[in-house]
Order: sequence, then C-alpha cells, then structure tokens
Amino acid sequence: MSIYDSLNGPQKEAVLTTDGPVLILAGAGSGKTRVLTHRIAYLIEELGVRPFNILAITFTNKAAQEMRERVDKLIPDAGAEDVWVSTFHSMCVRILRRYIDRIGYETGFTIYDQDDVKSIVKGIMKRLDIDTKLVNERSVMKVISDCKNDLISAAEFEKEAVDMKEKKIASVYREYEDELFKNNALDFDDLLVKTVELFDASPKVLEYYQNRFRYIHVDEYQDTNSVQFELVSRLAAVHKNLCVVGDDDQSIYRFRGADIRNILSFEQVFKGAKVIKLEQNYRSTQGILDVANAVISHNKGRKSKRLWSDRQTVEPVRFTTFPDQKTEASGVITEIKRHVDTGGERLGDTAILYRTNAQSRSFEEACLLKNIPYKVVGGVNFYHRAEIKDILGYLKTIANGRDDLAVRRIVNMPKRGIGDASVEKAAVFAAENGLTLYEALAMAEEIPGFGRSAGKITGFINQIRVLKAKSREMGIADLIRNVIDDVEYESELLKLDEEQAESKRENLEELINKAAEYDQKYEESEMLPSLDSFLEEVALVADIDSVEDSENRLLLMTLHGAKGLEFERVYLCGMEEDVFPSYLSTVSGDPADIEEERRLAYVGITRAKTYLTLTAAQTRMVNGETQFHNVSRFVKEIPDGMLKVEGERRGSAGSPFKTSRTGSYGSSGSFGGSRPGIFGTNPGFGKDVSNLFKGPAAGGDFVIDYAEGDRVSHAMMGQGTVIAMDGSGPDCTVTVEFDTRGVKKMKAGFAKLKKLL
Repeated sequence: MSIYDSLNGPQKEAVLTTDGPVLILAGAGSGKTRVLTHRIAYLIEELGVRPFNILAITFTNKAAQEMRERVDKLIPDAGAEDVWVSTFHSMCVRILRRYIDRIGYETGFTIYDQDDVKSIVKGIMKRLDIDTKLVNERSVMKVISDCKNDLISAAEFEKEAVDMKEKKIASVYREYEDELFKNNALDFDDLLVKTVELFDASPKVLEYYQNRFRYIHVDEYQDTNSVQFELVSRLAAVHKNLCVVGDDDQSIYRFRGADIRNILSFEQVFKGAKVIKLEQNYRSTQGILDVANAVISHNKGRKSKRLWSDRQTVEPVRFTTFPDQKTEASGVITEIKRHVDTGGERLGDTAILYRTNAQSRSFEEACLLKNIPYKVVGGVNFYHRAEIKDILGYLKTIANGRDDLAVRRIVNMPKRGIGDASVEKAAVFAAENGLTLYEALAMAEEIPGFGRSAGKITGFINQIRVLKAKSREMGIADLIRNVIDDVEYESELLKLDEEQAESKRENLEELINKAAEYDQKYEESEMLPSLDSFLEEVALVADIDSVEDSENRLLLMTLHGAKGLEFERVYLCGMEEDVFPSYLSTVSGDPADIEEERRLAYVGITRAKTYLTLTAAQTRMVNGETQFHNVSRFVKEIPDGMLKVEGERRGSAGSPFKTSRTGSYGSSGSFGGSRPGIFGTNPGFGKDVSNLFKGPAAGGDFVIDYAEGDRVSHAMMGQGTVIAMDGSGPDCTVTVEFDTRGVKKMKAGFAKLKKLL
C-alpha cells in the first residue's frame, strides 16, 4: 500500500498536483501539514526532484521542525534533509548572511528585537526633542514597521508626509535607519525587506535562488504581508511551481500587517492557478464544527467552504453567563478541577482562551486558590527577561562590536562605576569621528575628559577582549559560563531578595541549557559552534514554540496565541461586546475590523477537539470601573439548537439574555449547578435581565459637555478633536480624529470622552 493511499480525495489531489500555481484552502484541522509533507515526499520519491530544489516556508520554528521530521519519516534515506524548511525570517537570515555585503552591510550583522528597537526610537526622539505626548514611541514603532511591511522607505515616507506629526515620525524613521546601518544591525522587518532589496540590487543572487527553489511551498499563506508576498513572487517567477496552503477564515494578524487579499486574490495574481479545498476536519466533533461554520458564515470577505467531520458529538457546545469576571474565573476553574479529580482528565489537555492578556489575572488567581498548576502562554518572553538580555548583550558585543545598543546595556552591568555621562561622552566622540561606541570606549585612555572613568572603561574593554579570545576556543554554553564568572554577574543577583535571585539563576541555567543543546548539534561534525548562528536562533524563537506537549498544566492564553494548537477541552471566555469583539473594533466603523474579530472567534472555536464552553460575565472591571456588557454578537450568531444554554442568553425579540435558566443544567453539576452566589442569588437571573446588559450608561441622566470642534481625551486612544456628532444622549455617535489613532466613531455612553479645557 502506497503512503499516498491513506489520503482522502482532495488531499491526494493536492499532493499530486505539482505543476504550476496551486492554492490549497485548508480548513482548520483538515490535515494541511500531512498534505504538505506528502507532497514534498511525492516530489522526491515519485518525480525524482532533488531535495535541494524544494523550499518549504512555515511561520514558526516548531512547525518547521515538525515538517522536516515528518518528511524524514515518510522517505528515510532519500536525502530529505536537503529540503530547505524554514520560517520566512530564518530563510532570509541565511540568504543575507551570504550576500548582504552586496547592499553595504557586513555579514556579521546583529538582529534587534522589539526591546532593542524601542530603546533606539526612544533615544532618537529624545535627541530630536519630540514631545512623546504628541507622538508616542509605540505609534512611531508601528508606523516604521508598517512602512517596512509595505516596502516604503524612510525617504519615500518623508516625501509623502503631509502634516507636522508625520514629518516628525519621518525624521525618526530616517535617523532610525541610519543608526541601524551604523550598528550593522537589522530589525525583524529588515530581514525580509533587505532580502527583497538584495534581490532587486543583485539579479544574479535572485537568479541563483530562483533556479535553486524550483518547487516552493508556503504554509499559513493567509498570514503573509506585502513584503512576504513580494519575496515569494520573485522566487517563483521563473518556474512558477508555487503551492500555497492556508485558510482565509483563520487570517487574524492584520494588526501585524497580514494582508488577507494575498489569499483571496491568489487566482487573479497567479494565472491558471488550481484551487483545492480541504473541508474534512480530523480534530473536532461535528457539533463544534457546526458552531464554527455558523459564526464564520457571517463574514462577507471569505472563500466559501464548510467544515465537516466523522467525529460524532459527545456533548453539545455550552454557553453560560456569570455575574462578574471573578465568578466567571472561579466557576471555570472549579469545573476544570472537577473534571481532573473525578473524570481523570489531564490538565494539559485543557485551555482557557481569552481576547486580551489582561483577562488572565482572574483565572490565575482562581488557579492559585484551587491549587491548580497553570502556565500563561505569551507572557514575558524568556529571552526578554532582564538577566537573559544582559548575558545576550555580552554575547552580541563579543560577536559584533558594532552593536552600540548591546554595548550600552552591558558597559555598566554589573556596576563598574561607569556613569551615563561617560557613556554619552564616548557616544559623542564616536559620532564625531565615525566610530562605533565600542571603538570609542576602547580609546578612553586617549580621549581627554574621562578622568578616573577611563581606567574602569579600559577594564571593561579588556574583559570583552579576553572573552572574544575565549569564544574562538569553546562552545556557547562554556562561553556563557565564562561571561557570568568573568564579569561577576552573580554580584548583581546578590542585591535581590532570595526568591528573585533564585528565579534569575534558574533562568540563566536555562539559557546555558539552551546553549548546550545548540552545542550538541556540532559535536558530530567536530566544528566549533557559531556564536552568530546561536544569536540568530535565539532571536527567531517565537512564544508559541515554548508550549510543550508534555507539560501537565492548565494553559491560559490569548486567542492569537492559541492559533496552531488544539486541546481536548476549551473554555472560550469573555464572550461579551466590547471585550470580544474588542472595543476598538466595535467603535472603529470599519467592517473589516469586525470580520477579523469573527475570524479570531472561529480560530478559538476550532481549537476544541471534543468539549467547548463559551462564557460571559454580566459585569467586568475596565480601567478601574465596573461596566455592564451585552452578550457577544458571535454568540448571538449561533442558532439556538446548537448551544446548551446555562444562565440567560436572549429571547426571540432579540433582547440579550432574556431566556430563563433551565433546571436541567443545575442537575448536571456544571459550574456548581444552582448553588447561591453563582446563579441563585444574582438579581435578575431567571427574569428579564436586558437592562443589565445595556452598557455603562444604563440608568440616570447622561450629559455630553463637548461639541463639534472641541478637543477631548479618551482613556485608551489619547487626545483628539470632535469632527462630527449624530444623535443625543448615550447613543449619540461621536466621530473623533485622534492625534495618534486616526478617525474613530464611538457611542458617547461607552466612549466617556472628557473635554479638554
């Protein structure tokens, strides 16, 4: 029996269609990785394509590793290790390490993370005396990132700037690019942008990769942005054997620059493309898929498809409400504990999903009270922790003395008596003489005005020189140990309390563990591990890669963080208007924002394999104030017969949460049944509770003290000018042009705008 006979009809068609452009519309849980790996195996085993000529691009390192392992298992000893399987960023790093000197950089460039970028932008804005109240750092960073994703250079942006704000951002963008070039550094966006720039500047380099990659595969194509589209288009321009796999219904990264039009217009861009739909789901029960199909069908900007499954429904999807967010968390955690204690379920098979990171707090507190081990996925990234960034700062300086940002971080860490004034003096000298900060510090003895600091700076430089010499003779793990010992980093930890110090020591030990694993890759080849490559690998690690299947802890994560994962039991919490869909999406006035939120709901629903529960809270604390919320429109879009309703939902007249709670759910024991404090004693439950879910302005007089033309402030979006008002009272639609967020429409009752005097 052939390995391809195990595929269903559409899957097999996708595997055997190898010539020309192919769009595989792979619904959630439809076996897309299986199709991709079998397709690569078919190219090698049946068509005789050299593995060297196959490229497969994924979005996470974890997915890349899984794909490579599965191809190796399908066709062992066939040279599948020569297939280039990587993320977009990893692919571009490999190309740039070989050829970036063609566009003026050195091949030993540093990769900056978001914290590094923020530090540089902050420094530039301070130097240019830009008021952060008018233009904040995050908005500048986002504009720069958006420009790069759309291949808009600093010069082009500056040319098109129309007002004072845009001109200030343009000046920061220009200085930012100059500083990165001076530091021989690239940010994450640059990895892609500079590769496109390289291809355009050096046709021979582009021709080499076009001829090498004769068969190109792109996973998660719905998440590609403009620059990724340009990269793929250039690489596939000669042989045109481009196979993209994706699901427009799971496009949820528009805020990162993902352009759903790339997948929706694939057939128009790549003429003669074959479209194959994978609609059989192997993950979820039919009841869960019915709910997912019902919700996503309300989106207009999508390709028609309907998921189905052979897995029969074990339990209908449930929806329940709670009086507030604390009770919601307590109820959910109580039920999870019951399933573990009496049903023998693993904690690691259950996930609590929510729209924003801030929602995790109530669930974390409930876990602690119930003694439930848990993990928050997508919290502080391991590599962003201060002690880890300190040691990585040393490694970056050892590898690339041109990285001014890394040098600034470590020059007085641990404390050496080198003050900020001395560092600034060296930075000025460096700027005036075309030197890096490291080079200027190395000349401290020769530069007048340093006084006693000169000797301390020279001591620092000598430490780096010694460590540089050691780096040529040892692996990365041993180098890290030497850094910690030589610079006496433990002295920093002694300043902390015992618990903090121990936590940081454990993190440093984990970094050494990571380095040791990296070193092992080189043992068989008897080559010395590359420090540059290690720093690359660290820089490209994504949060999702840290989720270990073997961990038996309850997982708490945002819906964005859950993409690509699956769980036996899922709780999708906070299903309320202005929570999910988010407040900003409901007031933006842009239908595309709501459609993206609905796709996010679809992603959350389809993470569940067997059990799915949706929950909502009648009241929720927001910015220190208790707000009443309506039930999410996504719940209302699910036909009544598909949900097992616990608590109040809505009546036939359309008012929210109008049906009474039925007794049958109490007898099942779900969420404590009818115990007082959960449902029994809450005013309005079992009655018409529509007034409880109207919004923050329900009850009392509502006064608007601003008018068109007035300056106002908003708790989340900052300051702006009212440009239009339609209606009166809390339902008045107010249009505001915000200084940093653009034009937004919102209801006066929810907006709580404050007039500026």
